[in-house]
Amino acid sequence: MKTTVENLDPTRIKLSVEVPYETLAPAIDAAYKEIGSQIQVPGFRKGKVPAPVIDQRVGRAAVLDRAINQMMPELYRDAMVQADRVPMLQPEVEIADAPNLVGPAGGDLSFTAEVTVRPVFELPSVEGTELTVDAVEVTDEDVDAELENLRGRFASLKNVTRKAKTGDFVTIDLKAEIDGEEVDSASGISYEIGKGNMLKGLDTALRGLKAGESATFSTQLAGGPHEGEDAEVTVTATAVKQRDLPEADDDFAQEASEFDTIAELRESLKDQVRETKAADQAVAARDLLLDELLSKVEFDVPSDVVKAEIDKHLQATGKSGDEDAAKELEEDMTKGVREQILLDVLAEDLEVQVEQGELIEFLFQTAQQYGMEPGQFMQGAQRAGQIPAFVAEIARNKSLAMALRQVKVTDSAGNDVDLTPFVGSDEQDAAALVEQVEAAAKAAAAQTEADDAE
Repeated sequence: MKTTVENLDPTRIKLSVEVPYETLAPAIDAAYKEIGSQIQVPGFRKGKVPAPVIDQRVGRAAVLDRAINQMMPELYRDAMVQADRVPMLQPEVEIADAPNLVGPAGGDLSFTAEVTVRPVFELPSVEGTELTVDAVEVTDEDVDAELENLRGRFASLKNVTRKAKTGDFVTIDLKAEIDGEEVDSASGISYEIGKGNMLKGLDTALRGLKAGESATFSTQLAGGPHEGEDAEVTVTATAVKQRDLPEADDDFAQEASEFDTIAELRESLKDQVRETKAADQAVAARDLLLDELLSKVEFDVPSDVVKAEIDKHLQATGKSGDEDAAKELEEDMTKGVREQILLDVLAEDLEVQVEQGELIEFLFQTAQQYGMEPGQFMQGAQRAGQIPAFVAEIARNKSLAMALRQVKVTDSAGNDVDLTPFVGSDEQDAAALVEQVEAAAKAAAAQTEADDAE
């Protein structure tokens, strides 16, 4: 097979591919057999119909069409390997010439494929890179905030007759109208004033209401068939409750934790805050390294890939065709595609491998984020062909973690920061690889013994 590459622009190429008849012959033979098993011809057993008869009855064009369609994915992949480029979108394929439709079998296949490809660029080495992150400082205010959150989880709600204020929990009924016509309603919703995670203007409308009172405000609907449309919303507070926090004393420490005193509990919360801030250092270092790499490379971001990502997002949010929403997304999506391209190259340079256990863990975590049963989520991901995308995402994350092992990280106080708990080490990877090889060897030996026993 011969492949010629024409660079249309830095992110798009045209492949011109010539495939000799001998390469296609096995697929053509298979197509004859498949079609021969599907037709009945007097005088021939099913599946034993000669090729010339099939050409007469069905037409050689149908046979060649089936054979070419079956082989095209493999031919295209081989052509991309020869071109040494990485596709980012599906190709536009056009058949230029096909094997003979009449006369003796033979003739080459030639086709062209225009495809958007990953831009080519040289990734700089990260060795010797120095990054500075914030120092871990745990204040009394940090501990107080953690203790307050813990007290909130053990709080009780008590009905009050006063006006509602920020922090109160209210049970509400909602009714939305557009041009005087009711378009949506909901009742019995529990909402904490000040959260701001429902409708814009809801918090303001609720403050000052007593149980049984209503208020009307203008807002944009946040969901349903009228999402984004302006509406008049009437909210009725059917109950107002205040949150009573337990006293932060030894009794609370014993109820909420394994500690006997509030002092011991506070010390434990202090350790938790320290661990959280250490994890934040790892995240900050990761982001700084990514920014550092992006600042040192220049490449064109394929505009049609960005458009595809925008379209996918708009479709998922029910805003397909919304040009204003598309423009708002363009900058962020371009940045996201740029980062994805860089991390894919980094993963290849570092020869990142994604193990099955890592994929399963990723799928479990993603399923939890969507509130789905893991098995159901995995089956859906397989049917939708999303597994390769998940593997690529894991590889990108691993590539940054592995790259962070090669840089020097210090905090703002000048102390060295050890990121090993978060990014691992080469020694740990080597040990894990040895364990995997040994496990595979044991499994193979066990299978051999089972086969011999049979």
